[in-house]
Amino acid sequence: MADFLINTVGLPEWLAWTVTAFVAAALILNVIAGGALVFIWAERKIAARIQDRLGPTRTGGRFGWLQSLADGIKLLAKEDLMPEGADGMLFRLAPYISFCASFCAFIALPFAFDFVGQRLNVGVFFVVAVLGLEVFGVILAGYASASKWSLFGAMREAAQVVSYEVPLGMCVVVPVMLAGSMDLVTIGEKQAGWFTGWYLFHDPFTFVIFWVYVTCAVASVNRAPFDLAEAESELVAGFHTEYSGLRWSFFFMAEYGSMFLVSALAAVLFMGGWNGPIPVATLLGLSEGTGDTANYFVRLIGCGNLVLKATLGVLLMMWVRWTLPRLRIDQVMTTCLKYCTPIAAAMFAGAMLWQLAFPGGIVRGLSRPAGEIREGWLEGPGGLPVGRGTLMRKSAAAGSSELLAEPLADAKSEAGIDSQNVVQVVP
Repeated sequence: MADFLINTVGLPEWLAWTVTAFVAAALILNVIAGGALVFIWAERKIAARIQDRLGPTRTGGRFGWLQSLADGIKLLAKEDLMPEGADGMLFRLAPYISFCASFCAFIALPFAFDFVGQRLNVGVFFVVAVLGLEVFGVILAGYASASKWSLFGAMREAAQVVSYEVPLGMCVVVPVMLAGSMDLVTIGEKQAGWFTGWYLFHDPFTFVIFWVYVTCAVASVNRAPFDLAEAESELVAGFHTEYSGLRWSFFFMAEYGSMFLVSALAAVLFMGGWNGPIPVATLLGLSEGTGDTANYFVRLIGCGNLVLKATLGVLLMMWVRWTLPRLRIDQVMTTCLKYCTPIAAAMFAGAMLWQLAFPGGIVRGLSRPAGEIREGWLEGPGGLPVGRGTLMRKSAAAGSSELLAEPLADAKSEAGIDSQNVVQVVP
């Protein structure tokens, strides 16, 4: 988009990038806010069906489509209260910290090949690290509320999130090892093709560690049966007991946003990302990496694939919440330290040994080990790996080219380059 605004519209470079940043931020905000509206309605209906009820049936028609909107209006109309002994600044700041942590993690999450706020070569690390900052909002909320119930919930959340980050990190490292890159776009692209190429089916160790990831992800976003930070049967409402109105809603927007995020991250790492189970676009002769309308439409379909997979992950969390009873705090910690962490460590070692014994996996049948080519996974002249966006200098010989520079931004800055003899490598 920035290139379009600079080259076609004629905007200054700084203004073009500013407009692009605001558009990306607005789209991500709409994903979180719009997703929260849909997921709140879906959770009401799923909970009702599991409990043999009907759920919302009047607000907005037969199926209660506008129930979430009515809830939002109710929250806006509520009085915003604060306890007398609360720390005013921290109390007001806590819900926005939680929401911003969830919001910022979406920056590096790719929805398709070109649909990403900011592509990072350490995207996996960025998403997991920033998402872990959400716990600071919960701790501040509990500390600043001047309530023992809120403080108990905050301390539970701190212990739980810090503990589950260990096995969660081990689970994330396995797809990184298989792809040879921490770039989420590269990891997703390397699973292109049929569903047999997904890392979920790469080897039995990766299949098991996917379910360990699911368990840790549910715990990391504070969902039942790991919702000890709220635990309404013990702590009234936990860390947000003293909150009402709009600030209360920010906590739940952050929760549903984080649920969607960890589900989308699971889709990218293990289930092909934006690649569907059947490579319809490839069978039709279409491919990503070019700018024509047909291939842009392909990327839109890919974005729909990722959103669908992430939505199924959120629905799975809702199903688990209304099926399993809440664990005690000692059971939550036992699940992490005695089960998830050892299993994740063993599966990581197993996946590493599988790579040595069966390079590329049995089902995929790759011609080279999956981690042999690092950041750039496309091949340039002489079999050298280059990434998307690499610049090549045209040669007089037909069909030959010379590797010029990588990445694209660095190559543009080199002096003395004739733009007529430079082409961009795309698959």
